[in-house]
This record gives sequence, structure tokens and C-alpha cells, in this order.
Amino acid sequence: MQKSTQSVTTPDFSEEYREAQKALDKRIPLGVKLGIVAVLVIMLFASFALGKYPVAPDELVKNVAAQITVGVYNLFNDPDIVISDAANTALFNIRLPRIVVVMLVGAALSVAGAAYQGMFKNPLTSPDLLGASAGASFGACLALLLDMPNYMVQVFAFAGGMVAVACAVWLNRMVRSDAILGLILGGILVSTLFQSGTSLVKLMADANDKLPTITFWLMGSFASVSDGDMKAVIIPMICGFLLLLLESWKLNVLSFGDEEARSMGIKTKRVRLVVIFASTLIVSCSVAVSGIVGWVGLVIPHLARALVGPNYRALLPASMVIGASYLLLVDNLARLLATVEIPIGILTSILGVPFFIFIFSRNQKGW
Repeated sequence: MQKSTQSVTTPDFSEEYREAQKALDKRIPLGVKLGIVAVLVIMLFASFALGKYPVAPDELVKNVAAQITVGVYNLFNDPDIVISDAANTALFNIRLPRIVVVMLVGAALSVAGAAYQGMFKNPLTSPDLLGASAGASFGACLALLLDMPNYMVQVFAFAGGMVAVACAVWLNRMVRSDAILGLILGGILVSTLFQSGTSLVKLMADANDKLPTITFWLMGSFASVSDGDMKAVIIPMICGFLLLLLESWKLNVLSFGDEEARSMGIKTKRVRLVVIFASTLIVSCSVAVSGIVGWVGLVIPHLARALVGPNYRALLPASMVIGASYLLLVDNLARLLATVEIPIGILTSILGVPFFIFIFSRNQKGW
């Protein structure tokens, strides 16, 4: 008796894999790289030169040279150009700390958004998905209600963001079958809880004194950034950036799915925890010094992806540079559009909404 054989058909993932590998291996044109860096340099010089006290380009160059070394200054010295104390104060005591912090916050929100979108494989993911912004807002509002000094407001905001995300990760245990679903569920619950706490604090605040301060802080602003703020956040943010960049190639592997990643020896749970910790660290620092700046971490990763592709080894650095340039542009608009500085959170929302409508109209794929 002849044994009948039954042909077994298995799904062919080779085409999908080849397309993904082709996208990851795509070379970035040199012009795109130079363009991204050039925009940042232009925005950097414009941010130094523009303001209530305008600084001419030649005076800007000479002041920068004088701050580097006395020798460089002597080489550029020109008796027709006088370097004023007012220009020096405006450039290095007021604008430099603000520009550095704006760049750090823009880079932080953008790279955290890009990392979260890759980890959760969802284009609608933003850095506040796990409650970092809600927790930081509650901490800062509580400190403002208690009439604490500015540095304590920042400490409470930072601690609130870290605690909120820690609670979301802990609640992840409720859904053991799906780690991603558990994190999202935990983030929703924690965000709702801390947003309710912020509303309660606003209800308890004095309507003539503390409530306007709390409301303005929640809108986001760099108006009160000082040299101390820059020194306080620069080291934690650099550490967070380095952690995310070191994990970038693992995010590429995660994009193929958890099973494929584990088959390649990637500890998916550890990677997610590292990405969450690094993102929370830089986002909490950002909210602590600037308040709530929305839409940057949601929009900029899409722009970076359109320019450099889905490879996270290029996408994360590109998101950082583009995010820094974008927030410098928005901060300059906030300073110059009106006689009174516009809260930057308002402008980022106004600019972010039409850009995201454009993304939906193009029906972005590849997630």
C-alpha cells in the first residue's frame, strides 16, 4: 500500500523580510546628512543673534572667539568693532543656557518618541505614553502649591515623572500574556491618576496667585532657564542619550517581532526596560526645566524617518538633531512673535497638528 503524501504549505515571510532588510540597509545620501547638520548650525547662530537685544554677526563671532581663548580673540581683533559688556551678558549669561537647554529638550523629546514608536511599533506613540509628563506635571504643580523654590519645583517634577513610569512598569504585571499591552494599560491608568492629582492641586490653589503660575508652567516655557538649570540636566540627559544610542541596533531587531529577537539572543524584556528608563530620564529632565512641550516627540520622529529611513542606528541620531533644530526654531518664534513671550507648548501644538494631518493623508506604512 502506497503511503499518500500531503503537501504542507508554510507561510512565506521571505518577501516581507527582504523588504525590511532593504529598508534597513538603505544608504542615506550625503546631502541629507549635511542638510540636517546645516539646519542645526543655522538655527544655532540665529538663536544667538536674534532677541530683544540683537547681536550683529561680526560681534557674535568676536564674542564667541573671545570666550574660547584670548589668543583667538586677538587674531580677530578689530578696533572698529567694540565688544560690549551688554552683548557679552546677553550671549553667554542669558542666551547660551537657554539655547543649550532648548536643544537638549528638543533632542530628548524627539529621540524618546522615536524609541517608543519603535518599541511599541505604533506611529501614534509619544514620550508621555507611560505617564512621564503626567507624573512630572503633578510633582511640579504640588511644589508650586506648597510655594517651594524653583529648584525644588524641578526636583519634584523629575521625581514625579520617574515615579509615574515606575508605577506603569509595575502595573505591567497585570497583563502577563502581552508585555506591550500591559505597558500601555499601565501608562493609561497612571496618566489618568496623576492628571486627576494635577486637577486637584489646581482646584486647591489660590485663584489670584498660585493658579496662574501653575497654569503658565503647564503651558511650557524656557523664559526662566538659567545657567544652573543647564548644569543640572546636561549630565543626566547625555547619559540617557548614550543608553538609547547603544540600544539602537536592538530596536531594529525588535521591529521584526519578539520571537525573532529572542531567537537572535536579544533579551527583549531587558531592552524594553533600558529604553523605558533612558527615555523617562531624559523626558523627566525636559519637563522639569521647561514644563509641558507637546507634539515634538510625536511629530519629529516621522520627519526623521522620512529623511533617513527606519534604521534606528541612523533614525535616533537624526531625531535628536532635527528635534534640537525644530525646538530652536519654535523657541525663536515664541520670543519674537509678540511683545510678551508666547508659551512654547502652544506653538508646538499649533505647528504639530497640521503636520500630523499631512502624515495621515499620506497613509504612512511600514510599522
